[in-house]
Formats: sequence, structure tokens, C-alpha cells
Amino acid sequence: MADVNQPQDFDLFTLREEHELLRESVRSLVETKIAPYAAAVDQEARYPQEAHDALHAADMHAIHIPEQYGGAGADALAACIVIEEVARACMSSSLIPAVNKLATVPLILAGSEELKQKYLRPVAEGRAMFSYALSEPDAGSDAGGMTTRAVRDGDGWRLNGVKRWITNAGVSEYYTVMAVTEPGIGTRGISAFVVEKSDEGFTFGAKEKKLGIKGSPTRELYFDDVWLPGDRIIGEPGTGFKTAMRTLDHTRVTIAAQALGVAQGALDYAADYVKQRKQFGKPIAELQGVQFMLADMGMKIAAARQLTYAAAAKSERNDPDLTFYGAAAKCFASDAAMEITTDAVQLLGGYGYTQDYPLERMMRDAKITQIYEGTNQIQRVVMARQLLKG
Repeated sequence: MADVNQPQDFDLFTLREEHELLRESVRSLVETKIAPYAAAVDQEARYPQEAHDALHAADMHAIHIPEQYGGAGADALAACIVIEEVARACMSSSLIPAVNKLATVPLILAGSEELKQKYLRPVAEGRAMFSYALSEPDAGSDAGGMTTRAVRDGDGWRLNGVKRWITNAGVSEYYTVMAVTEPGIGTRGISAFVVEKSDEGFTFGAKEKKLGIKGSPTRELYFDDVWLPGDRIIGEPGTGFKTAMRTLDHTRVTIAAQALGVAQGALDYAADYVKQRKQFGKPIAELQGVQFMLADMGMKIAAARQLTYAAAAKSERNDPDLTFYGAAAKCFASDAAMEITTDAVQLLGGYGYTQDYPLERMMRDAKITQIYEGTNQIQRVVMARQLLKG
């Protein structure tokens, strides 16, 4: 594992030699141990165990966890590079490091030292995975409208409710769950908790049948009088929503990296194809219309990469304008990914529409990046509010 633990001294971002070595290492691992299974994972809608094992063996499944809790302590840019390179071949597999980060950042930001030691270490060591539970059937974009309740019970809490759209549910051992602890005061009455898969009264719904990322299970979580010890709360009561929003500021950058990866994978495949495919007696890569499409695809990826890496640098420093940059990176990169994967399918013509080629999968997978961790309409709301604040 490359050393990516040195202090940051960049204005926006600097790709050091260690980052480039990390990229080479991840790309090699992906090409040999993840890409060969990507199509089967999608077609069989099964968890990418091969990717899970490979990422764990290379210590890339949760690279962001600090060293004091057994992790690699990699910076935000390094975490983005890992997710980007995995998504380049298999979006479902890229959700292993992405969701481990999403669900553990609340502990890193607001958890007690005891909570961090107890739950970050098993994730860092590959003995457990973490999922994030914010959304509900009637509380998606309006996350503050959640109804899941946690009521004090002795020296602990009694949890009841339902969460929906939970990535890697059933596979993860631990769950960061947001619940209302003081009704009637809006988001100031929401708290965050750690729930364990083995907790009595905690069960899962059926796997969702999805358009894309079929290898990553998405299920509902059901809490029926689940009793949680008092030390399972993340931060102080009533701070959960603030922690959730701070978390998304950081982790929307990883969704941007995921979108960037699938877009790059689609462009790479399409560019190689058009050099081989002949029509009208010559490779279609020589046709100006095709070249213009490739140029636009490459331009959008270059812009998305610059914005994503700049946002990652701001995440590392916790800059005051991270909220804007995180939303902007996620929104721009995911919109670009949808356009680029669609154009890549077009460049392959009828072949692009078949499952014999990976581009239809990439196009289906790319769509979710415009939806989860806040729809791109919500990202625009977030950005506009930041601009209006000055």
C-alpha cells in the first residue's frame, strides 16, 4: 500500500507520486480480480464477493479509516482514486469502499472515542462492513421528515421504524441509523445511533429489483422495539441530522468519484471500439461526427475530474466551502456520467444495446449517481443556498 498519509499543503489539490502509485495498484487489482466478474455480478444480481475479497486483501475496502483505529489513514483524494478505479470496471464493487466510508464518517466526525475503537477497527480489519440509514419510505429528499423513533428506555434507547434504500443491507454488520429522539422540534430532534445486525428486533426487507448496481443489495430495514445500549448514540442527542448533513458534504465527493470512474470506463471502451469498427471502408474513428462525440466525452471527464479532486482536497481540509464543492462535484460528475455512458452506447450502435458489451450496464449503473446521496435537483438547491449566503 502506497503511503498516502503525508500532510496536505495544496491550494486545490496535488496528485503526489503516492497517489499515482496507488492508482496503478488499484487498476491492476481491478483488471485481474474485479473486472472479470463484473458482467456476471450484474446478470446474476449477486454480491461481488470476488471484489470484496480482493479489496480487503489489498486494504482498499475502507482506506479512509484513521491509523489509530487500524486503518490505512488515507486522505480523501486517495479514497476517491480507489472508488474511481473500481467503478471504472464495476460500479457495484465500488460501493464497498464508498458505503463503508459513508456509514463510518459520522463516527469519525462525532462519535465518542469508545465508539470509534469499538466499530471502526473491525471495519478497518475487514471483519465487518457498515451501511448508512437516513432515508425512509416517506422521507427521501425531505430527510428531516423522518418518523423512525428512538425513545429512552432505562440506560438505553428503544428504536422503532423503517428505513428504505439502504445500500449493502444484509451484508453489512453495522448500521448508522438516524431517528427522532425529540418530536416537535424538527431536525434538532434527530439523533444518530449504531445498530448491529444481530440486535433483536432488527430485520431486513426483500432485495430491491433495480435498473443498475444490481450486485449491491438494496433493502429496507425494520426496527421493532430494538433496544440499544446508551453508548451506541453517535454524538449528543439532537445532533444526528447535523452529523448526517456534514457526512454528506464529505461523501458526495466519493459519489462524484464513482460517476467519474464509470464515465472513464465507458469512454475507454468506446474509444477502443471505434478504432476497430469499420464502416464505409474505414474505421469509424476517422469520421468527424464520431471524433466530436469523443472530444465532448473527454472534455466532460476532464472537467469532472478537476472538480472532484478539488472537492476531495476541500474535504480533507474541511474547508468552509466544502458544502458547495461537494454538491457541485457530485452533480456535475453524475450528469456527465449519464451523458457519457449514453453516448458510449450510441458509438457502438446496436452492439452497445446488447449485454455482450459492457456499455449498456455502465449506462444503467451511471443513472443512480444522479439519484442517491441526494438527487441532483437537491444538489442544485444546496449549491444555490450556499451562493445566496455569499
